[in-house]
Amino acid sequence: MRKLVLGMMTTLNGRLDQPLEWIGGVGDDLYRQINANAKTSDTLLVGRTTYDEMVAYWPSALASGEGTDSNQQMARHMHDTEKLVISRSGSRPLEWWHNARQVVAEDDAALVAFIAELKAKPGGDIHLSGGAELARSMVRLGLVDRFNLFVFPTVSPGASWFGELAEKRDMVLVETRAFESGVMGLSFEPRAPIDMGAPVRFTELLT
Repeated sequence: MRKLVLGMMTTLNGRLDQPLEWIGGVGDDLYRQINANAKTSDTLLVGRTTYDEMVAYWPSALASGEGTDSNQQMARHMHDTEKLVISRSGSRPLEWWHNARQVVAEDDAALVAFIAELKAKPGGDIHLSGGAELARSMVRLGLVDRFNLFVFPTVSPGASWFGELAEKRDMVLVETRAFESGVMGLSFEPRAPIDMGAPVRFTELLT
């Protein structure tokens, strides 16, 4: 069974939208790690707005050959990987990009069914890259198998990953990594719920 891996940048308070408002820059050591994480995947899931931003940049970046080695590695990966653009309506056709297609999921049930079918197919990881609305929906529906978060040392108001959850969800920390800029790479996987009974007092947790 393939894993759906959410890989995105975030603030200390969990903001994921409008990154230009809180990201000061991406150091090369962080960029290299992003590329390393991307190599485990052969399918990319994105929302329509994120796709439009990607197709406006990556094809021309690859064609020009300009930028750092890390940037060119990402441009090649973006070209080669299967790109699935999730849409609620499919009312607007996509601008053409190699190996990209639109997937219409009109409601949560259709999205859950599509992801289950996608996970059952052979292949590498499925990389969920954004945007904010799609990522929040995937988290809310419990479809993410691993969270690769690059946490920037800043706080900022905006949409958060877990703002739509109606219940507590526990995670297992599986990897940490520090970067020169102060960004922390944190990888989590969902933990199966364990019913240990609710404590009556906080001091019960200390025994």
